[in-house]
Amino acid sequence: MHKDVERILFTEEQLTDAVKALGERITKDYDGRKPLLVGILKGSVVFMTDLMRHIDLDCSIDFMVAKSYGNAAVSSGNVKILKDLDTDITGMDIIIVEDILDTARTLTAVKTYLLGKKPASVKICALLDKVTAVKAGDAKADYKCFDIENEFVVGYGLDYAEHYRNLPYIGVLKHEVYEN
Repeated sequence: MHKDVERILFTEEQLTDAVKALGERITKDYDGRKPLLVGILKGSVVFMTDLMRHIDLDCSIDFMVAKSYGNAAVSSGNVKILKDLDTDITGMDIIIVEDILDTARTLTAVKTYLLGKKPASVKICALLDKVTAVKAGDAKADYKCFDIENEFVVGYGLDYAEHYRNLPYIGVLKHEVYEN
């Protein structure tokens, strides 16, 4: 797996420090409240697991599956919600936890869908924000760890065709791996 990585963008230590700082910020912002972290499967799992350990509040978790990529390197343009929440979110503070904010298409669809369920609030928390990507939706990260350029990244939960998720760092995938 490591041989397919062109270069490391964020080391394991950098990820740990950024996620800890973000958890502390969320703790401060949600003081006195009980947020529901909604992980978007599968990419958010590693990030969300580490993040919730650094949120010093009574919070709960749930998961959704929303896909727009499949096994491709670019978004298909179609967003499908394949798994809905198990929790009634009426009146709750929701933090959507996502691995990467790219086109914003998926998160725009998810946020709109969740707002229809009448929560108290909905915020977006992304590990990475591709600041140079063309945004197709209006969702923006209320919380994020890192801004990145428009590169194809893997590791720390991020994948290409279900591979590389278990890398302990975030790296740029070599073009020849996904262009063939």
